[in-house]
Amino acid sequence: MLDALRQGPLTAGELTGLLELSRSAASEHLAVLREAGLVREERRGRNRVYHLRAGGLSHVGDWLKHYEHYWNERLDDLGSLLDATAPAPGTPGAPSTAPRENPAERKNDA
Repeated sequence: MLDALRQGPLTAGELTGLLELSRSAASEHLAVLREAGLVREERRGRNRVYHLRAGGLSHVGDWLKHYEHYWNERLDDLGSLLDATAPAPGTPGAPSTAPRENPAERKNDA
């Protein structure tokens, strides 16, 4: 829903159709997003139009930054482990260094 609202305001019906949700499911999602301060609801006649309030996402980004160092360190450790345990090129079990054939190119050659 947030991705859809990045393009601009949408009615509840438009969101329901775009995301192939039931009305009740869309309503529940929108209620949660509204309570979290991520969307704003505007009444236009019989329709409810929803607007993205992206400012609330900055809090999520700030929270995730605390874990960025941890994950970068863990991924570096994993890369080192994989490098250390990978078979040397040319030994049995080592990945081939030959370029892989692209099946789409094979069709074009025919």
